[in-house]
Amino acid sequence: MSTTVQKDGTVVSRCCARIGLLGNPSDGYGGAVMALSLANFAAEVTLCPSPTLRFEPNPEHDPQEFAGLQGLASHIRSRGFYGGVRILQATCLRFFEHCKQHSIPLDGAGPFTLSYTTDIPRQCGLSGSSALACATLSCLLRHHGVEAAVPAALRPQLVLEAEQLLGITAGLQDRVVQVYGGLLFMDFSPALDGSRPGCGRYEALDPGLLPPFHLIYDACPPAEGKDSGAVHSDVRQRWLAGDEEARTIMARIAALAHQGRDALLQRDLAQLAALMNTNLSLRRQLFGDAVVGAASLAMAEVAASVGAAAKLTGSGGAVVALCPGGEEQVAALRAACAARGLECMPIVVGPQLHDPARGNS
Repeated sequence: MSTTVQKDGTVVSRCCARIGLLGNPSDGYGGAVMALSLANFAAEVTLCPSPTLRFEPNPEHDPQEFAGLQGLASHIRSRGFYGGVRILQATCLRFFEHCKQHSIPLDGAGPFTLSYTTDIPRQCGLSGSSALACATLSCLLRHHGVEAAVPAALRPQLVLEAEQLLGITAGLQDRVVQVYGGLLFMDFSPALDGSRPGCGRYEALDPGLLPPFHLIYDACPPAEGKDSGAVHSDVRQRWLAGDEEARTIMARIAALAHQGRDALLQRDLAQLAALMNTNLSLRRQLFGDAVVGAASLAMAEVAASVGAAAKLTGSGGAVVALCPGGEEQVAALRAACAARGLECMPIVVGPQLHDPARGNS
């Protein structure tokens, strides 16, 4: 994530998408994950000083005019009822409430207009909503000059709480890696910090340890999508109720992140690939194929057809693939994806913005 200020006081913040490499979705269940900031796609929020507080709808994601009912229906089927303005508004509300609660003065800066753009593919499990919220929070912090009062360690939770206002159910993984950037190992075990439930230990890893990964997704997905909150709802209820199967499988998924960290440090690609396949298998066992989605499973099957490992990037809609066999296997993967009309691109890791060990802002 990068934030710049122009001479007229305009603040522009850009936040990358993210990929869950191993352990997700155990971050929402006291588990552990390894994830990276994905520089291939990003959301950008612009804050301009203005006489009143305004939110500008994005013409693509928040259209207010349509050619007719057919146009309205097509838009809603492909993009849902809500665009990104609600995320900007929820983040502003949570920011204001936090500052008021902690007596952080906001009187020094005037009102503003917020607008946004994003090229993060929707319904692909790449954390497009949290990217918007993170970028919005960054703009607010810079505009009001309170970055030191709201350090990096607090920001993921604020972003998550803003999204929860909209009924989005998720864990901290997305928000942590989007705030800190780079490649992170995150352990959310409750015993690590009982004074701050939901927070954990974050460790920055060297992105140079990563083998070449590829993102597989459908640039023109079917109209039907799914909300990440709905994806988690049934499993969350079972887990909260103490369901033995849900608890056991989620613990096994969390363990994969620890094993993956070790495999990465040892540069053991075969082990890393096996762990990715296991992550997907356990997720299918816990959530069921209907929830994982036929499209996501088809992408994983394309990867498997050339011997590559694959797992979901997030709640579904895209997979991250690893070709331990090298360039020939990568070429075969690209050809297989092209034959199915799927995008296949090498991932680019975003820069590390903050140091979790130092807790800097």
